[in-house]
Amino acid sequence: MELTASQLAALVHGDVEGNGEVKIGTFAKIEEGHPGALSFLANPKYTHFIYSTESSAVLVRRDFVAEQPVKATLIRVDDPYSTIAQLLEMVQEMTKIDKRGIEQPSFVSEGVDIPEDAYVGAFAYVGKGAKIGRGAKIYPQVYIGDGCVVGEDTILYAGVKVYAGCVIGNCCIVHSGAVIGADGFGFAPSGDGHYEKIPQTGNVVLEDDVEIGANTTVDRAMMGSTRICKGVKLDNLIQVAHNCQIGDNTVMAAQVGLAGSSKIGKQCMVGGQVGIVGHIAIADGSQIGAQSGVNRATKPGERIMGAPAVEMGEYARSLVYVKRLGKLFEQVKNLEKEIKKQ
Repeated sequence: MELTASQLAALVHGDVEGNGEVKIGTFAKIEEGHPGALSFLANPKYTHFIYSTESSAVLVRRDFVAEQPVKATLIRVDDPYSTIAQLLEMVQEMTKIDKRGIEQPSFVSEGVDIPEDAYVGAFAYVGKGAKIGRGAKIYPQVYIGDGCVVGEDTILYAGVKVYAGCVIGNCCIVHSGAVIGADGFGFAPSGDGHYEKIPQTGNVVLEDDVEIGANTTVDRAMMGSTRICKGVKLDNLIQVAHNCQIGDNTVMAAQVGLAGSSKIGKQCMVGGQVGIVGHIAIADGSQIGAQSGVNRATKPGERIMGAPAVEMGEYARSLVYVKRLGKLFEQVKNLEKEIKKQ
């Protein structure tokens, strides 16, 4: 489907600068633009591409000032990144296939009600006493254990495993390979040097509007629930240990690891490869830089980085000192030589 730049601008409440009749039929990154494509400029690092892009139109901020002539039509909006996301979502809704029904071969335990508008893919397994919400999509090779709850309009992509007793809320997305509810890592040392397994009797609760990335694992609680609260977004390859809690609308990048019983507040942002020790509380609004090792609680809104993690300003200063160490050692060696000569 093609729209003119003016029609697109009307959809997103933007203002057109340039040829409003140019036709748009697809999307492209600004550095890979081609005629008929819509691109966007949100990161200043990519500004130079706007002068050479072949895209027919580009979304820019309302206050963008061009320093050279721009060939493309500009559509000025408040936030180009959120606007392109809005447009991509519109396209996805118009083009997605609405899967329904139960494919065969699959196994749905006796007494489990699958709503008419839900979907169960081939080779999926739905255990005894499970509850499946309206509009849920259970893709092929998904395992749903006994007594699980899958909420309305939730999507479990191919190969997801949900262990017995776990609860997934409404409008969640769990990507391929994710495991929800495996045993927490609980072992007690015995007198003979071996480790005795501690039964993990709790479950995992994903509240509404949670997204879990591919191959991410969320362990069941020893007692009670490991809880992922409303609106949380977890990237691929994340480990959430037993009895952790992640607060509303927190986001985590890939390869984050949470040790047991750590509590993450609301609206936090956690960079890739961060490790957080167990039994500490990360306060609401905290921001943790990539590859940090966190061994202490934080204050609300605190920004930390490093291993062990410290306040961002302190980390930046220490980095400057580290870069100067080589020169400092050389100066010390020269001083030692001068002292020996005396």
